[in-house]
Parts: sequence; structure tokens; C-alpha cells
Amino acid sequence: MIRSGDSLFRPSRSSLPRKDMWPVAVVASNAALPSELYWRNTFPNTPIPKPLQDLLLPGKISKPAHIGVQPNSIPQYRIYASDEQLRDKDYSYFFLQNQIHPGSILNLHFTKTTVGTTFLPRQVANSYPFSSANLPQILDRFGLNPQSKQAKVVQETIRDCEAPAADGEERFCATSLESMVDYSIEKLGNNAKVLATEVDHNKKNKGIDGELPKQEYRVEGGMMKRVFGDKSMVCHNQNYAYAVFYCHLTTKTTAYVVPLVGADGTRVMAAAVCHSDTSKWNPKHLAFQALNVKPGTVPVCHFLPEDHIVWVSNN
Repeated sequence: MIRSGDSLFRPSRSSLPRKDMWPVAVVASNAALPSELYWRNTFPNTPIPKPLQDLLLPGKISKPAHIGVQPNSIPQYRIYASDEQLRDKDYSYFFLQNQIHPGSILNLHFTKTTVGTTFLPRQVANSYPFSSANLPQILDRFGLNPQSKQAKVVQETIRDCEAPAADGEERFCATSLESMVDYSIEKLGNNAKVLATEVDHNKKNKGIDGELPKQEYRVEGGMMKRVFGDKSMVCHNQNYAYAVFYCHLTTKTTAYVVPLVGADGTRVMAAAVCHSDTSKWNPKHLAFQALNVKPGTVPVCHFLPEDHIVWVSNN
């Protein structure tokens, strides 16, 4: 359990910080939620990806929903990450494009980066300020001590969302599913494909925290799918009081769905993105350290954690 006064603030994937949960009054009924209806009306032929579906409030809530916060994970996935964002040495998501072929073996650790948050309907999300200028008001509304670890998480997430985009990148933080949908249509059109990593969690041999262990995965043959389109937008779930996604749009990318089988038998349909132009990335990026390559020399690829998604233009 995480308390605001704890000297150590570590992610707990086995339980949520119950004493630090923040009340957000959202009452739903058995009817479809506004966010779900908005998706269906906008993309009538595209099911909501499981990572997003899991973040919709259940339809049978009869009392206000309570939403907790976890400490922010280091944003190792950000392609223009600053030096201070490159401390995490988990290289397992990165690979070279020529490593993906039937029978190849990769050492991977599929995780969820956030736990316990849900989407708010846009009208509710928009009623909450989301800017550094309003940080005192935000902390007050969530009942957070400004000196607490949770307050630091809030500040970091907002700061990351407000950071200027790098050359060749467009970014946006979606505070609701509806705003993510609108931004994807604006940038990629209304016929984009939506991909996500799907893990079979029916296996019993998980770690003590309920997660699958880091292990070897074999690429299965005959099922790998390349998704055509030279522009993609990856959206990463952030740690916040409610679901917030950091989305960044890049060109010169290729998306894949890669079938994997773990050493323990776990099956994964993994979403992956390969970037063909890395010349403007931070030279100290984890990808270059993990793959022992230099910026702009070879395509750099990465798998997506379970609760992240990628939108691909359907050109």
C-alpha cells in the first residue's frame, strides 16, 4: 500500500493505494457510457481495443467511482526522451526489424504501466483543470498534500504533457476517450486502424504480483501481420487520477502485429512499431543502448505494453 508519507514510493501492481484514492463523482447506469457510444458512432465497424475497453467505467456503478494513482513509470518509450528520462534500464521492449521472423527468440516482459484508473466522460474530464498553472487547484480538488508522492506524479504527468514537441513529432495528451478519438481523426482520418498488445492471462504461473514474468518468447510463423500506413500515433497510458493518454504522432513508421509464445506457454498478440528515421532521437535513448546502434543508422522497433495503443493511417 502506498501512503503519501512513505519514504519509498514503489509501484505496487498487486494492490491499489486504497488510502490515497481520490473521489471522482461519476455515476453510470446499465446503459452504454457516453464514451462508448461516441466510439461506436465514430467507428461503427471497429471494436474498442481491450486496453481502452478496460478503462471504461463499468455499466453497473451505483455510487461514485474512486480513482487511485500509481507512481509514474519512466517514459522509456518516448522517442525524444530527455537525459533524465533515460534512467530505467529495462531494454526488453526494443528490437531490430530483422529480428522479427518465424522462430526468432526475444526476451520480453509484457506489463501494464498503470493500474486502477478509468476514463472519465469528456464533460466530466473537462471540468477538471489540467495545467501546471492550475496545479494548486488540482491538488486541492483531489485532496492531495502538495508534498506527497502522489502530488509529484500529478505534476510530472502534466509537465510531460505540456513539454514542447520535438522536430518531426506532434503530441497531445487525451484526458478522455472522446478527445483521443477526435485527435486521431484530425491527424489520421476516420479510417485509421487501431492496434494493441493482447496477452492471454489465463496462465497460472504468474509472478507474486500477478504479472507474467520476463521470459523468452518465440515468434510464431504464418500469422505476423504488417499494417500499412507511413504515419502512426502511439498513445501511452499515464499515471494520473483518471485515464490520461500521452499520444505522439510520427511519420516514417511501420506497424506490426506479432504472434508470440512464451516459454511458459503464454500467447501474446503483440503490437509493435518500427521507426525508419531515428536521426533526430536523443543519442542516449535506451533503444540505442539496448541495440548497440547509432541514431539514423537502422530502423528501431519496440513492442507496446498492454495498456498502450497505436493508431495507423490506412493509406
